[in-house]
Amino acid sequence: MAIASNTAVTYSGVQIREDLSDVIYNIAPMDTPFLSGLSKTKADNTLFQWQTDTITAGAANRVLEGDDSPAAVASPQPTKLQNYCQISRYVLQTSGTDQVVNYAGRGKAQAYQLAKAGKRMKRDMEVMLTSNTARVVGNATLARATAGAQTWFPTASWVDGGTGGSAAAATGDGTDTRTNATSTVAATEVNIKATIKKAYDNGGQPDMIIVPAAVKQTISGLASVGSGSVSLGIPPRHNVGSGPATAVAAVDVYVSDFGTFKIVPDRNLAADGPGSVAATCFFMDMDYWAISWLRPFHTVELAKQGDSVKSMLIAEYGLVSRNSASSAILASVK
Repeated sequence: MAIASNTAVTYSGVQIREDLSDVIYNIAPMDTPFLSGLSKTKADNTLFQWQTDTITAGAANRVLEGDDSPAAVASPQPTKLQNYCQISRYVLQTSGTDQVVNYAGRGKAQAYQLAKAGKRMKRDMEVMLTSNTARVVGNATLARATAGAQTWFPTASWVDGGTGGSAAAATGDGTDTRTNATSTVAATEVNIKATIKKAYDNGGQPDMIIVPAAVKQTISGLASVGSGSVSLGIPPRHNVGSGPATAVAAVDVYVSDFGTFKIVPDRNLAADGPGSVAATCFFMDMDYWAISWLRPFHTVELAKQGDSVKSMLIAEYGLVSRNSASSAILASVK
């Protein structure tokens, strides 16, 4: 085939109008299940406090008939816990020219960048609030830090998936970090059951398991047939009929001896373990977790300098563990 002489083609054309879609495609994940599941409370100071309490385990309780000299029992007092608010912020600056030019797929440049920064900050919060970070009071040269979720679990609420790890302080009060395991293992049904039992034995009734993506797939794999057995008793389903063949090999709900759990993957869980290749799985009753806001998300317009606009997106907040015995963690699994 040949093209006739002097035929105009696009290859030699000039000033062809740009074909630019008026949509900006952003694939950055925004799911933050832990942050989204927290209830909201208000803090009145950078240090905020709350109380937890429990009832001792059942025991033999028999007395003599007609006993007229009963002795008073001990009256355990509630435990006072505390955490600090930390500050997160992003500062954005846009030139006057950048504010007025006509961009495809978005409006004003500064507003667009602020909207992205807000989403980015929520992802930061998901990482920090689920982290193994002890609280820090802060000073003129050190930023305050709110204790992450992993530091609130005492020994009785913690299962180590690997070997060589240790729990935080025995009281689980946000003051000490966990020691990561020196090795990691895949999430097994044995570990999952052990973690659920920990929460049950402590009086908790968690109903959600927050896991990294790899562990979500591992749990789904436990439902598949392998070596002549079905680990969870849930064989993979295949439809039979004239329609398209479909294989379902995912597990989104786990029914245990002590309750039903929704399994939720979280892309933004803080990594732990050797080489940061593993993560902690959270077995949560979200009714006992909250975020305390000293200053909710807001934008501050900073002093104008020259031909630009400058804005600060800022928030101040801390994590509340109302009673970590309600939940449990499985650490150092992949």
